Amino acid sequence: MIKVLTSPGKYVQGKNVIMEMGEYIKDLGDKALIIADPIVEELFLDDLKAGLEELNYQIEFFNGECSKIEIERLKKKAAAEDAEIIIGMGGGKTLDTSKAVAHYSDLPVVIVPTIAATDAPCSALSVIYTEEGVFEEYLFLPKNPDVVMIDTEIVANAPVRFLVSGMGDALATYFEAAASALTRATAMSGGAPTMTAQNLAELCYNTLLEYGVSAKKAAEAGVVTEALEKIVEANTLLSGLGFESGGLAAAHAIHNGFTVLEETHSKTHGEKVAYSTLVQMVLEDRDPAEIEMVMDFCKEVGLPTTLADLGITDVSDEKILKVAEASCAEGETIHNMPFAVDAEMVKDAILAVDVL
Repeated sequence: MIKVLTSPGKYVQGKNVIMEMGEYIKDLGDKALIIADPIVEELFLDDLKAGLEELNYQIEFFNGECSKIEIERLKKKAAAEDAEIIIGMGGGKTLDTSKAVAHYSDLPVVIVPTIAATDAPCSALSVIYTEEGVFEEYLFLPKNPDVVMIDTEIVANAPVRFLVSGMGDALATYFEAAASALTRATAMSGGAPTMTAQNLAELCYNTLLEYGVSAKKAAEAGVVTEALEKIVEANTLLSGLGFESGGLAAAHAIHNGFTVLEETHSKTHGEKVAYSTLVQMVLEDRDPAEIEMVMDFCKEVGLPTTLADLGITDVSDEKILKVAEASCAEGETIHNMPFAVDAEMVKDAILAVDVL
């Protein structure tokens, strides 16, 4: 059995590292297209200019959805600018779009998250949505980003909800990797889960439980502490390596199912994943004390534990069954679970978590 571990070419994390970006990417090219969230111009442009003073670049602002239409628009922009590097700067969908544009343009990509809200930055994966924000497909990329650079000063001053959301996304990593290890399902890295990825996933989980609350308090104060640094690394690097080379299972498939309900579209990826992790734990019939511990953690940091928390106030079996059916679609990662799962089981588990 072939095991595969993939990772970014370089991972850089620390306070004010954006001002030193040029040092870490100077070997990739001389002309960049920066795909950025609009907030970058307002808040970080001066620091970005300082970090890229020896690089020619153009900034193009992201339209808000990682869709095929947006990827094609930005691919044409990169060609028109004769770009040699794609730099993605912003949240998860901006970064996924940047990775896709770089792939189709055959260019290196530098990923600069402005929030620690998902494990997207390190992965060789883009999640593609429709223009309306409904999950469409995974785009598997041939390689991970060339450089991932995360400035913890920026993260500390971002809305706290995003850091918490990242904890929700990272929370699934251990449970999904553990399920995938039992089935030895092929991970997104292209091989069976490695021992390294399994241990990184477990370290991710333990870091969340130990430092999550302290990191949230640091973010509320807008300061960079060691607890914040640890959670940023857990949300971004540990979770990224853990899911990609350890495997996905029910939690992310159920997240994808929730996207069929319009009322969940205002919730972040990590918020939906956190609830979906609890659903996976119920499906697995994990120890009630363990489920309660994870649920208590979610409550303490502010992650959803009820359907109402996800914006679903009008709950019906029919509506939740639609979520469950989408979760169990052919090719979904829920089929990496070590037992057969059907939509009726998922529906019941979703409703069970709500009453727990």
